[in-house]
Order: sequence, then C-alpha cells, then structure tokens
Amino acid sequence: MNRRTTALSAAVALAAALALTGCSSDSDEPELKVSGAYMPQPVMDMAGGFLTITNDGGTADKLTSVTSPLSDDVTIHETKDQKMVEVKSFDIPANGELKLERGGNHIMFMELKKKPKQGEKVSIELHFEKSGPIKVDVPVEAANHNPQQH
Repeated sequence: MNRRTTALSAAVALAAALALTGCSSDSDEPELKVSGAYMPQPVMDMAGGFLTITNDGGTADKLTSVTSPLSDDVTIHETKDQKMVEVKSFDIPANGELKLERGGNHIMFMELKKKPKQGEKVSIELHFEKSGPIKVDVPVEAANHNPQQH
C-alpha cells in the first residue's frame, strides 16, 4: 500500500512539474491569434487588408511580411501624417496587440491578379520574426465597410 501511495505521489508531483514548466515555457514564446480580418471590395487593381493580431505570450514578436495568391506585391504600411509609408515590420508587443485598421497601419495588395467580390474570401499568410506563419482566409466586405463605425 505504501509503495502505491509513493508512486501515486510521484506521478502527481511529475504531472504538476510538467504543467508548471509547460506554463512557464509557453509565456516565453509569442502566442499569436488573428481576429477581425477583412478586405474592402477593391474598386481598382489594389486593395487594403485589415486585422488584429493578439499576442497572449510573454515575448514580443514582429509581423515581417504578408503573402497571398491574390498579388505578388503585398506590403505592410503605416499611415503617418495622412501618408502611407511602407515598413519592414510591425511590432506585436508581449501581452498586447497589433491593430491594422482603416486610417492606420494596414496591408496593401498591389496589382491584383483578380478583383475579389464581396462575400468571397482571400487567402493570406502572415510571416513573423519568431512565430511560424499563420494562414488567414480574409472575408471581402463592401467597399465602404468599416467595423469601427458599428
């Protein structure tokens, strides 16, 4: 009986130790989630993309690029003094978020291979400095769609 209790105690202690190390090592990594993605229906041969990347991890990361079958020329831009400026990366703070939204930081799709229509989805892949790539199917919304106005 004593040997069984000791083995059970050891198993419980091992499980607790593994759970604790799992938690602490997870917080040392970025934990990225994407939400609220959309693309207004393009009216020309270029389009903007908007989304939020939330980092629940204890380490910051950077969005370094975006790729898509829709365009061979996809870049990330910030808006400064009402001018779009291409940037190399966007910081995603630890336990924070990066918002790409109308009038602010955003994704630009140039020379579209086709113009997606409202109701369709556009496939993109987000690339990061530390985390693996994240694929997102971005819904195409009305040209004037702006979730901040709701």
